[in-house]
Amino acid sequence: MNEYVIFCDSACDIEPQVLAEWGVELENLSYRFGDEEKIYMDNEVPPKFFYDRMRAGGVAKTAAVNSETFRVSFESILKQGKDVLYLGFSSGLSSTFNAGRLAMEQLRDDYPERKMIAVDSLCASAGFGLFVYLVAEQKKKGLDIDAAAKYAEDIKMSVCHWFTVSELVYLKRGGRISSATAIVGGALGIKPVLHVDDAGTLQSVSKVRGRKASLEEIARQYSETALDPTGGTVFVSHGDCVEDAMQLEEILYKNHGVRYAHVTNVGAVIGAHSGPGTLALFFLGKKR
Repeated sequence: MNEYVIFCDSACDIEPQVLAEWGVELENLSYRFGDEEKIYMDNEVPPKFFYDRMRAGGVAKTAAVNSETFRVSFESILKQGKDVLYLGFSSGLSSTFNAGRLAMEQLRDDYPERKMIAVDSLCASAGFGLFVYLVAEQKKKGLDIDAAAKYAEDIKMSVCHWFTVSELVYLKRGGRISSATAIVGGALGIKPVLHVDDAGTLQSVSKVRGRKASLEEIARQYSETALDPTGGTVFVSHGDCVEDAMQLEEILYKNHGVRYAHVTNVGAVIGAHSGPGTLALFFLGKKR
């Protein structure tokens, strides 16, 4: 079996040092505020710095990874005689995956003896992170690149993403809700509960009144759809609201005995569209 490297991108919202522990390499998406010339890489600054700028009125514009950047990174691996398995951010939300796939196509003629496989995760944020983690675990168990890619394709439609936001204005900016809905919902304390659907796009599922109710609704979705409610791997991500993440963990422990969840920050590129106060839960389910 030839050695291979699992590669992903920063929309997985997993810290680079943690990915390194998993044996996974990554490329960063980027962003900038307004018309500023300064371009930030996704993991360049602490999450609090980013979210405080958003709270102060800053509007972040995000950018996908381009194919040339991927080509350079992939080629550095191929030159070592290794193959590449690229797990990409949902094509329903970004052009990043297609850029990675294109880079592989550009490299095939120069490296005909190497395997390059791209898998569209149809996942986002730490749901994408959970997906990467599960595939990396299979690699550690000895799966070759073809078997790992098949495993990735087999599980991706089972990765559930459930989340809520604190302020509706950020969803309005992204065109997810209308201005009228944002104004009325904000006045009434309405909190949407959303998920990523089978096409890898963001969909609003329900609306509840109040933050606590939104956390309980997310936990209810876990209860109804998780493959293993008491022993499954659970990831939680938050947009600078760690207390809410801890509260959600407490609900999961009280209701299901879930003792451990990997908690991470919603990164800047994802957070630019959902805003501070985003809270999300990810797990393997019977359906998305």
